[in-house]
Amino acid sequence: MIATLSAPGVLHQLTGVIAQHHGDIRSVSIIEEHPADTRIYFELDLPGSEQVLVEDLQELSVVRSVSAVEPLQKIYGKRIIIMGGGAQVGQVALGAIAEADRHNIRGEHISVDTIPLVGEQSLAAAVRAVRRLPRVRALVLAGSLMGGDIETAVREVRSEGLLVISLNMAGSVPDACDLVVTDPVQAGVMAVMAVADTAKFTIERLRRRVF
Repeated sequence: MIATLSAPGVLHQLTGVIAQHHGDIRSVSIIEEHPADTRIYFELDLPGSEQVLVEDLQELSVVRSVSAVEPLQKIYGKRIIIMGGGAQVGQVALGAIAEADRHNIRGEHISVDTIPLVGEQSLAAAVRAVRRLPRVRALVLAGSLMGGDIETAVREVRSEGLLVISLNMAGSVPDACDLVVTDPVQAGVMAVMAVADTAKFTIERLRRRVF
């Protein structure tokens, strides 16, 4: 986590120092930006000394402070996103949170995010935006009717490797998903089981896709 002055070219200076240390940047986020200062968060693989990198970053005139923190992958781990109608989202979250708790007690790190949304364009945009979120492993679509551009968006994110689970609803979206589950609580449970390393469950080995 680096606190810097707010000025053009700051990110270029920071990444230049990281590159000199052969750091491989996995993620970067601007946490806060004010007229006078900014906080920037990096996650990176570093072959050399962490302390030396910190010292070199602190020598930059634009840097106010540098602190080494635990990566979000280790703290919050894999993310499951649930979106759709409010009532259905809540029921899917109920199953997902309960199942995630069971696995997290055993050493996993799985977090659950929800967003109630309505409307074809809003949902399609949200589905596509999931690929821009860090650490997302699965998306659950919870609603009564989804189709049109939402189906197109689902096929796009699935082609990029994202697991998509749908409730058994009207519309064409269920046909585009990896797995279709009628019961919303069970959908949340199965989403967690599909991404957890502590679960012996893979969707590819299922003999049927609709439950």
